[in-house]
Parts: sequence; structure tokens; C-alpha cells
Amino acid sequence: MRLNKYISHNTKYSRREADTLIEAGEVTLDKRPLKEFGYEVQVDDRIFVKGKAVKITNELTIIVYNKPKGVLVTKKDDRGRATIYHKLPGKYRHFTPVGRLDYASEGLLLLTDDVEVASALMESGLDRTYNLKIDKAVTSEMMEAMKEGLVLDDARAGAHEKSKIYAMEFAPFAHFEVRSEGKNFSKLRVTIKEGKNRELRRFFAHFDAKVLDLKRISFGGIELNNLPENKTRYFTRREYDDVHKFMKRWRTNRIADVKNEINAKKQKEDNKQEAYNEKNKGTKKPPQNKKFKYKD
Repeated sequence: MRLNKYISHNTKYSRREADTLIEAGEVTLDKRPLKEFGYEVQVDDRIFVKGKAVKITNELTIIVYNKPKGVLVTKKDDRGRATIYHKLPGKYRHFTPVGRLDYASEGLLLLTDDVEVASALMESGLDRTYNLKIDKAVTSEMMEAMKEGLVLDDARAGAHEKSKIYAMEFAPFAHFEVRSEGKNFSKLRVTIKEGKNRELRRFFAHFDAKVLDLKRISFGGIELNNLPENKTRYFTRREYDDVHKFMKRWRTNRIADVKNEINAKKQKEDNKQEAYNEKNKGTKKPPQNKKFKYKD
């Protein structure tokens, strides 16, 4: 793990703050200043920040947080806006969020002290369920796209103005239902299996519909239920058991993917060599001039 990531993961400091500390010589490896930003921390390394040893834990902790609107999912904002780490107790400062909820969205957000678990859950195809409200009635075109999926070459509508993501492919929704409708609004509950950048806002913006409210109520079977806004709870034993089973499958699949990639590369090289041999079959190499040594 890179040095700044290691510090961010195991201390209260963000990666940017870790970079500043590294540059200032405040980070040491066995009392030796460590100023290599790209340094990969080894298992037996003893890293100190401002003279204090960085303590690591192998015990997995995951919390459920009910994120309020108007809060960013980041450690630090250049514009000085509130982040989840301003709201959360200090003991969660080093926790990594599983995905993002944008500034105007609210609801269930998972955070964990294990980067590998965070990445695995984030990249998974686990169900994500949202309650949302749009500013118009649901159309047949929307219904069709939710059923069949959608591919947009220009998906900038509904995105953040500085987003560099233009095109986007939307998989069919795992589930959706219209819960209520009025003349100028519709309330839906939708379940998707991806967590792309502002995915739902972009999707409905394509149909000239603005998402007025967006609240995530579950992720991978973990329910928000009646957890109050801006409050946290720890995973239950059953939820931890489910995560451990999920991670076991994830690691097994990852190993299989690596092996398949190696085998595919080897097969490609073998096919290339076989084609070369077939092409040059029967072709004799030009005779080489032999050099003779004569004895007097």
C-alpha cells in the first residue's frame, strides 16, 4: 500500500494531509525521515507520524451511516463545504466510504476500516435501492429504458458541471415501482446493481426529468430502516457473517480471473507461434557459409 494511502487508512489524516506531512519530514520509518511519496509500506515496517506510531488493526469494522443532504463524501473540500468527516465521530476519521452519495443525496452509506473490503463492495454488482422523486410523470419511454437499459453518447445532463464523464451505459434496473404520482411529480423506488457517477440523475435527465429527492435505503441487503439522520450503527453479527462469505467468494473469483488472464495470454502466444510455424512449414533455411580452419 502506498505511503499516503497507508497513513490515511490508519490515522485521522487525509491523503493530501499525509502528502504534506511526508514533504515536511513528519513521517518516519524507524526514526528515518521518509520522503518518498511512492514508497510501498511493507508488512514489518514501523511507520511514525509526528513521533507517534501508526497502529494497524486486522479486525474488520463496518458501520452504517445515514448521510444527510448538503454533506460531501470526501475527507476535505477545497471550497470549505461540510464533509461526512465533519459530522462523524473522530474515531471514524480513517474509515473508507463504500462508494459515494452526491452532495444533494442522502441515506445509507457504508464505511469500513478495510480498504480491500471497501473496494470489493464498491465494485460489486450488489443491489442498491433508492427512493427518489422526479419533477414529472413517469413516461412509457422511461419505463422501457428502466426495463431494457440505455446507452447514451452524451450523458452530461444531470451530471456535475465539472464532470469529465460524457458517455454512459445504463444497465436494466433490477427492480422499479412507481409509488405515487401527481401532475408535476412522481415518486419511485428503484434498485440498480451499479454505482456510476450520478447514474440516476443522468438517467432521468435524459428524459428531461429532474431528480428532486434521492435517498438510498439499502445496499447489498443492508437496510437503513429507522436509523436517524446523521447517526451510525455497527454491523450486526449476521451482516458481518454475510460480508465474510462475500469476501471469500470475491477473493476466489479474483484468483480465478488472474489465472484465466494468464492462461489466455499463454494461449494467444501459443496460437501465434503455431500460425508462424504453419506459415513457414517446409521452408528451408538458406545454407550458411561454413568456415574451415586449415592446419599447416
